[in-house]
Amino acid sequence: MTANGTDMRTAAARGRYNRIAPVYDIMESLMERRFKEWRKLLWSKVEGGNVLEIGVGTGKNFPYYPAGASITAVDFSEKMLTRAQEKAVRYRVKVSLREMDAQHLDFPDNTFDTVVATFVFCSVPDPVRGLIEAARVCRPGGKVVLLEHVLSANRFLAGLMDLANPVVVRMVGANINRRTVENVRNSGLVIEQVTDLASIVKLIEARKA
Repeated sequence: MTANGTDMRTAAARGRYNRIAPVYDIMESLMERRFKEWRKLLWSKVEGGNVLEIGVGTGKNFPYYPAGASITAVDFSEKMLTRAQEKAVRYRVKVSLREMDAQHLDFPDNTFDTVVATFVFCSVPDPVRGLIEAARVCRPGGKVVLLEHVLSANRFLAGLMDLANPVVVRMVGANINRRTVENVRNSGLVIEQVTDLASIVKLIEARKA
């Protein structure tokens, strides 16, 4: 994919998330009943005191932030960040919120002990580029922990997901047919463990070599 093509897709995805930001929590309220335990599990895997959350959205992970950690959270949608800021104030969450694209993180190399993302790399136009950036800003030996939905291993269901994907992307900005485990490997991160939480949901634990 060319840089210009990625930029266009990023702008389109940002526009979709800005559009749905006011109703995003309502849209996902039923699914969130299941996601809560998975989010809690993911944040239990965090190491160190300096943490980056990529794709903070409206702040759904705020209740699971580890006590005492210094957390920076980024998102490319300014309207999602506005919702997150309101929630952080309301619930007195200590977090530094910044508008930033996962594909171009404005942090020095080797900054964070752990980098976390939940259901984010389904929406990043160039997911491998985003994962390379996650690895870059993670310290040597540091951890990258992802909660992601992925393409089904069932060939029939995977075919249906591939067919439905263009419609889903246009509606909500998320790709439902990403091969995220493979993308993590292609980024240069070393996968330590992949936990199947549901047929198409995985908890991926990786480390920077």
